Amino acid sequence: MTTSETPLVRVLDATGRFTPSDAAEPYLPLIDAITDAELEQFYRDMVVIRAIDVQATNLQRQGQLALWPPSRGQEAAQVGSARAARPQDTIFPSYREHAVTRIRGVDPLDIIKLMRGVSHGGWDPSDPKNGNTRLYTLVLGSQALHATGYAMGLAFDGKSGTGDVEADQAVIVYYGDGASSQGDVHEAMVFAASYKTPEVFFLQNNHWAISVPVSTQSPVPLVQRSAGYGIPSVRVDGNDVLASYAVSRVALDEARSGLGPRAIEAVTYRLGAHTTSDDPTKYRGSDEEQSWAERDPIIRMRAFLEGRGASAAFFDDVETEGADAAEGLRSRTVELGPPPASKVFDHVYSEPHPLIDEQRAWRDSYESSFEGGAK
Repeated sequence: MTTSETPLVRVLDATGRFTPSDAAEPYLPLIDAITDAELEQFYRDMVVIRAIDVQATNLQRQGQLALWPPSRGQEAAQVGSARAARPQDTIFPSYREHAVTRIRGVDPLDIIKLMRGVSHGGWDPSDPKNGNTRLYTLVLGSQALHATGYAMGLAFDGKSGTGDVEADQAVIVYYGDGASSQGDVHEAMVFAASYKTPEVFFLQNNHWAISVPVSTQSPVPLVQRSAGYGIPSVRVDGNDVLASYAVSRVALDEARSGLGPRAIEAVTYRLGAHTTSDDPTKYRGSDEEQSWAERDPIIRMRAFLEGRGASAAFFDDVETEGADAAEGLRSRTVELGPPPASKVFDHVYSEPHPLIDEQRAWRDSYESSFEGGAK
């Protein structure tokens, strides 16, 4: 099946008009139920995280970070799917899900700490304030195995499929088009399909695995990869936050209810570099970038909200919030100091361990042997 023959769930066109595709028809009742406050929150989420993302990119260019993976252009896919998840669900991100993690409660400064090299993981995934969000994973595709194993545990423990929507749990795992070619992802799908895990595989197809185009990775739409394992799979316009929300909500509810795993391919575009160590001008043309810039998810949603009568004051307020969040991130970043050397012993094991105690004592004794003592 070619890309043109693959149904695409889209609600808003590139100009922000409400023009649902045929594949979107089953989702329209859910979209119609979204409140004005929720619609405005979607837009706010996208604008604020982009301001944070741009600031973080600038911080890296100015030597404050070792690396930064920009998410500009992928905000709708992330915001829609994250807002579709329930509080009890567990999130397994890759390393570009800045909007997802923020929505779940992770402080963006914790991502900064990881990219600055002053933290091993960034945040404590067991802390309730972080919304069941696991750590970023820079090893391509490995988070899919982690997510499937966790989802298998939920099924074994009877924490899904009970019919209690307020208690049943699901997992959503994020990965990119490049990671979809990794063996880990395919192994995860084998086990997910076999054990009917309460899990959603959320593929953000941003068209470029660093410098390799998706057309080189696969001769067919990537959504067919998960479908090949018998996992019901949907292709959605990843620059349409409403479509992303609706498709993700349905998929998560189905997985949570015991129907087994689901998969989503969100067709979007990475407007920035793969990371700040990358130069996309070496492998893609400006015409392509301009074409996708015209389908910017934030511009699209703003046009939709303006058509519904959203006030200028609302948009001004959102811009102010984004600017304040970005400036706050900058000031907190430059104030970060080096971590204490003792931090290397934290979080090696989930509980106190005699080997760690022994190593810590040796380190303290060794440091104390020098003039000035331990640091």
